[in-house]
Amino acid sequence: MVQPVVVGVDGSDGSLAALDWAVEEAARLRLPLRVVHASLWERYEVAVPSFSGERPAEEVAAQRIVASSEQRARQLCPDVEVNAVTAPDDAAQALVAESDNASLLVTGRSGRGAVKELLLGSVSLAVAGRARCPVVVVRGEGRNIKGMSHRVVVAVGEADEAATAVRFAFREAAARGCELQAVRAWRSPQQPTDPLSVLDSAARSYETWAKAVLDEVLEESLAEHPDVSVTRTVVEGPTHHVLLGPAADADLLVLGATRRQDGVGLHLGRVSHTALHRAGCPVAVVPHR
Repeated sequence: MVQPVVVGVDGSDGSLAALDWAVEEAARLRLPLRVVHASLWERYEVAVPSFSGERPAEEVAAQRIVASSEQRARQLCPDVEVNAVTAPDDAAQALVAESDNASLLVTGRSGRGAVKELLLGSVSLAVAGRARCPVVVVRGEGRNIKGMSHRVVVAVGEADEAATAVRFAFREAAARGCELQAVRAWRSPQQPTDPLSVLDSAARSYETWAKAVLDEVLEESLAEHPDVSVTRTVVEGPTHHVLLGPAADADLLVLGATRRQDGVGLHLGRVSHTALHRAGCPVAVVPHR
């Protein structure tokens, strides 16, 4: 069964940007698109029936959002198969449920409300933390969202956890025909003995180890995608800060996420939280399998 690209919409500017991004992604990957609008009006209307014969305002609004989103998607790319539905559920719960049968889940930076221009919305954060498929939160400047930088950036963590995110990043770079920048951050537990000198031998060993991990993680995907041009970047510093620079000139930042030991959702650490709130481009959170 072909799993679609799923995008959540609510009629806000953020969800329209997510919809446009998802349409282009579905076209790139030659996958169908499923547009989902979550609305709880059906639950409440069952408990309080209407005797006026008129449709509830919530129903009208939900159907308008679904219809306009479907029309927009078809106009953007007539070749993409589009299926638009209303889910009678909380937005985060509905999208997490969709992740069981999706190749990719796409949300906007934020939804409706007076604080929509502040940090990441609660729905997008919840979905990124709990979805069982890769999640892309569409954020950043227009040129980044529209793919004008021609670069995908992937954060390379530990060798036994980074493979899934790296494979996803290679797939994206191959589909876009763009460069892939693989970034590995490292930290030295001690400062150089001479502040004016280069790093001492102990610190150099950490940098050498970081390069070795990077090469190891990239090896398999490089063999599968020999046409993808890869730039390796090894930088000293905290990962959550190091990634913001490359992300500012990227079309997509790819991060891995490790499941909690109790099996409840995904554990999103400092790196994921920082990127989802501050990155200058769309962010993909890929669950480690």
